[in-house]
Amino acid sequence: MSRPGPGPVRLRGHHLLCVLTYVGRGYTPRFVEGMTAVVDRLAAGARVEITEGPDDICAGLLAEEERPHCLDPEAAARDRAALASLSDLLGTELSPGRPADLPDGWPERLRPAFAAGVIRPACAGCSWEATCTEIAAGGFSGARLERTAPPLDPQARPNWSSKA
Repeated sequence: MSRPGPGPVRLRGHHLLCVLTYVGRGYTPRFVEGMTAVVDRLAAGARVEITEGPDDICAGLLAEEERPHCLDPEAAARDRAALASLSDLLGTELSPGRPADLPDGWPERLRPAFAAGVIRPACAGCSWEATCTEIAAGGFSGARLERTAPPLDPQARPNWSSKA
């Protein structure tokens, strides 16, 4: 299986949300292996580049399935919804083809907004929605991305330019 190489992790919009609740489950063993590798790179501080369409996480499904859902219009709609809600919360535009301007400790900072539903419009109708809701309700216990920063108040609209 091809693994993401050095450089930034390529993520589509809605996968910025998926990695917040990733606990090692997925569609297939190959998918889990690839998602775990990506999440571990993120935990190690890899930068993120937003992609349009399939990304480093999709690689396992693209290799295994004839018509993976990664190519469906619904996935692209989830990407747009996720990028819109995250851009609003972060106060910076996140868009495909650009490095993501994410603050240090972004996973932990976004989790309160995720748990409160503020950044979850993209999750509506997803087959993993109930699982992610349960993980968020449990305080993200077992999520692979470590807690590295103080949480963000989901009602606040901070100025992230300091990247603190």
